[in-house]
Amino acid sequence: MRNYPLLAAALLAAGQASAQAVVTSKTLPYPQTRKVDTVTSYFGTKVPDPYRWLENDQATDTKAWVQEENKVTQDYLGKIPYREAIRNRLTKLWNYEKYSAPTKEGKYTYFSKNTGLQSQYVMYRQLGTGAPEVFLDPNTFSKDGTTSLAGINFTQDGSLAAYQISEGGSDWRKVIVLKTSDKSIVGDTLKNVKFSGLAWKGNQGLYYSSYDKPTAGSQLAGKTQIHKLYYHQLGTPQSQDKLIFGGEKDPNRYIGASVTEDERFLIISAANTTTGNKLYLQDLSKPGSPIVTIVPDEKSISHVVDNVGSKLYLETNYQAPNHRLVTVDAAAPTQANWKDLIPETKNVLDVNTVGGHIFATYLKDATSLVEEYDMTGKKLRTIALPGVGSASGFGGKKTDKDTYYTFTSYTYPPTIFKYNLATGTSTVYKKAGVQFDPSKYESKQVFYTSKDGTRVPMIITYKKGLALNGKNPTLLYAYGGFNSSVTPSFSTSNIILLEQGGVYAVANLRGGGEYGEKWHEAGTKLKKQNVFDDFIAAAEYLKTNKYTDTDHLAIAGGSNGGLLVGATMTQRPDLCKVAFPAVGVMDMLRYNQFTAGAGWAYDYGTAQDSPEMFNYLYKYSPYHALKPASYPATLITTADHDDRVVPAHSFKFASRLQESQQGPAPVLIRIETKAGHGAGRSTAQVISEQTDKWAFMFENMGVKYSAAQ
Repeated sequence: MRNYPLLAAALLAAGQASAQAVVTSKTLPYPQTRKVDTVTSYFGTKVPDPYRWLENDQATDTKAWVQEENKVTQDYLGKIPYREAIRNRLTKLWNYEKYSAPTKEGKYTYFSKNTGLQSQYVMYRQLGTGAPEVFLDPNTFSKDGTTSLAGINFTQDGSLAAYQISEGGSDWRKVIVLKTSDKSIVGDTLKNVKFSGLAWKGNQGLYYSSYDKPTAGSQLAGKTQIHKLYYHQLGTPQSQDKLIFGGEKDPNRYIGASVTEDERFLIISAANTTTGNKLYLQDLSKPGSPIVTIVPDEKSISHVVDNVGSKLYLETNYQAPNHRLVTVDAAAPTQANWKDLIPETKNVLDVNTVGGHIFATYLKDATSLVEEYDMTGKKLRTIALPGVGSASGFGGKKTDKDTYYTFTSYTYPPTIFKYNLATGTSTVYKKAGVQFDPSKYESKQVFYTSKDGTRVPMIITYKKGLALNGKNPTLLYAYGGFNSSVTPSFSTSNIILLEQGGVYAVANLRGGGEYGEKWHEAGTKLKKQNVFDDFIAAAEYLKTNKYTDTDHLAIAGGSNGGLLVGATMTQRPDLCKVAFPAVGVMDMLRYNQFTAGAGWAYDYGTAQDSPEMFNYLYKYSPYHALKPASYPATLITTADHDDRVVPAHSFKFASRLQESQQGPAPVLIRIETKAGHGAGRSTAQVISEQTDKWAFMFENMGVKYSAAQ
């Protein structure tokens, strides 16, 4: 469950010809999933949990169930006549060079590149204008391409690099340190690292965070409650690493650390939920200096952006729901001494610094507005972006003369720009080579009214000249949680839909961060129903305005968005034709019993909080809300190595949905192997899943896919 999840790719394709579904649920040989008599009592209410045995995802009988379900799913999908045509088209669309923005580390410039269909991006480095050379190739980490590079951090002089690897998509990582001069490994590999950044202290060692590894048999699903910040001295065994912060004496569920660019201050953030954090600092220039409190509680979100000497620059939503930038002296850093540098506005603020400049990126109705300031808070200019969309980047070191940013929208493939700090001019650095003509498509933002009268934005993308006849195959996507903002992002996969005259709609629901903390709060705990109501209202808007109708509408979301889809389809099984709940939180009574799930309580509340909270969760929990009804065609997706939202959520939901389905539509679950919550999957895995999604959607809408000419 990420606070700032990255949006993957996907654009749809669909024609208008009719086709009958290949098979219906009445003939699908679903596994006879056994039921158990497990019952839990909550405030006097006995709640049956007949599929709880599926929570043991490492058990032999669970693995057998997974194989049986995958066989039913693949047999169904394999009978769709145009499935391979979609796969071939997606493979062709994906086969273009993709780059990351470059960064300067020591004497080298580093960037990542995928030639087209490589399983993982390759990291290159370049000396001046010389030829790039391979620095790290994650495609060599494993034979099947499922081990990925999950982060890298360099020392200030660029002589050492520490990188994390994820195996099979797991959140548990290994850390390897290299000398960049010859790429030789320094010391032993650090193991069992989770939810951690890496922060160097000079060239001597680094800070990292982790939990105690769960006991054997529950490595994926076991609770991870007590995060710990360690310091690892190079050349010493991991068993001797020093505990810096956290642990049993100061229990926190999430702890992160960074070191300021001048290496003077260690900054520590500690939290117990995904919203709000305590903040601390330690002056590393004075040996033995204490850890000093900046923010003592978790009622606000704050982090140190930069420093000039002892002057700290902090971005915060303390007494500013839309965030502001403040300064304070490190000698007296508490909130009472903060001074506004960039005050709060009506738009949500996010700050980066580079080259002695401050870049303030605002969210204006879920799209980017970027302003540039000097370090005294004087506005220099507003950045001229290529259009209405999302801009990200604008970071770097104090000595940099240029910075890079990426701009994208639903019709604008990601393009990297180089920005000159002195002149304020942008030039194209790398343009995406995807086969897509933006001039043929358009996106427009609309505002619709939710059930309680709240005005909610949505961006709708389609081919120009689209006939509003109510028959266009449409995918409605949303997230609606954890203060995360869904901003315009291009999706290679979605070309499939757009080419065929389909519609892609993204609604910015309450619970997200598009309008600051007030917007987020309006979709949490006892207000969570607002999120579902916003989503349902988005679907009704699309139908009322003739973009689509019930028989041509699909709804989709992942993680917290998977919960959104699950709750929506149980409350309104008549709303749509197809549902795609991905890696969803489906058991709202037990989500806090697995991995770091208890940290999501700020958004959800827990069934143990009070009778009122239990009853509220019990009513909308997708797994529990299912009852005999005619549900939409459903393709549930999860992965066997998801140790964030454990696959048991999807396993249990699929079993009860198959049992409850009274209509003819199929209910399938697609369980990826050697994959996790989403990050790090190989290109082949991504293409395969997207192929199956579009094939399932078109088949169940009676839409015949026509290969692009």
